[in-house]
Amino acid sequence: MTTDTGSRAGRWLCGFHPAPRRPTSRLLMLPHAGGSASFYFPFSEALSGDVDVLVAQYPGRQERHREPSITDIRELAVAVLAALTADGLDDVPLALFGHSMGALVAYEMAGLLEERGVPVARLFVSGCRGAAVPDDPRRLHAADDDALMAELAAMGGTDVELLSHPDIRQMVLPPLRADFRAVETYSHRPRQPLRVPVTALIGDMDPRVRPGTAEAWSELTLGSYELRIFHGDHFFLVAPGTFGEVVKLLRDRLTGPGPSTTHISHGEEEAL
Repeated sequence: MTTDTGSRAGRWLCGFHPAPRRPTSRLLMLPHAGGSASFYFPFSEALSGDVDVLVAQYPGRQERHREPSITDIRELAVAVLAALTADGLDDVPLALFGHSMGALVAYEMAGLLEERGVPVARLFVSGCRGAAVPDDPRRLHAADDDALMAELAAMGGTDVELLSHPDIRQMVLPPLRADFRAVETYSHRPRQPLRVPVTALIGDMDPRVRPGTAEAWSELTLGSYELRIFHGDHFFLVAPGTFGEVVKLLRDRLTGPGPSTTHISHGEEEAL
């Protein structure tokens, strides 16, 4: 896996594929709790013909594993935004995509950008309750390692067998714990509703996010809103049978006008 980041990236941003000569838009993708930039490599590969895809790399993982993790959602948003705007990336429309914890980071970034008068073309919030919906009362960031591993198994996104190896556990669990702390201590700060169009994506078997809590995103924007429900668990977006559907949705929304009204759809089938 190679990285072509140019002068834009520094430590915080990865550009796995060269930007198209004339990109239709720029998409910044933000990882989930415990996740790293490489999680989005397949999306960068699939979209790179039309879209300039950048991926955030949080401290505490992969090549940044020696750096302390950040345990505050807003602090993460400010840091990623500083890296993104360092070289004035305003030549094409900017969209934000975050999965799970990344959705909260993306939401906070969208708010900061709008406060600065910078429009966001679209906000994709995947596998995450609405930002104003309180998290459940569990405190996984204070739990033991076995409880963290059980949560990973329940969400379905990690080969838990790998975590039986002490070296891998030592590498994976500290940033995961820090990320859970960031999510579990996050409290929505009332602000003016966003103006950005919002697309929410969830899996129909996600044990943590249901349609009702995902619908709460519609209350945080004056722009258009849609909820797309795909088959799968919390990590539905990388499931072999769903990945192509998610890529198609992203490409359609990033290269076309997109929906103008609120609706809910299941895969390619819309429901009234």
